[in-house]
Amino acid sequence: MVSLLCCGPKMAACGIVLSAWGVIMLVLLGIFFNVHSAVLIEDVPTTEDDFREGPDKIYGLYNQVSYNCFIAAGLYVLLGGFSFCQVRLNKRKEYMVR
Repeated sequence: MVSLLCCGPKMAACGIVLSAWGVIMLVLLGIFFNVHSAVLIEDVPTTEDDFREGPDKIYGLYNQVSYNCFIAAGLYVLLGGFSFCQVRLNKRKEYMVR
């Protein structure tokens, strides 16, 4: 029988904690980039030419970074789900008779 268990209980628990933190932080960053927060202008990949073309170009870059944050948060959700499955498999392994 093939076992899908590939990490221990401590590593799986660590994965859950890290993915929860990653989801919270990246969703908040995505929201702040989506509302075009001026504090985050240093994190938007702009050039001097982008500022000469008007605010629409800068807003588009803000939106692109926002989408990237939401995609990364989705990947963290997948990692959290995988870690949760590993925790469940580790608990089930404890109850199995050898």
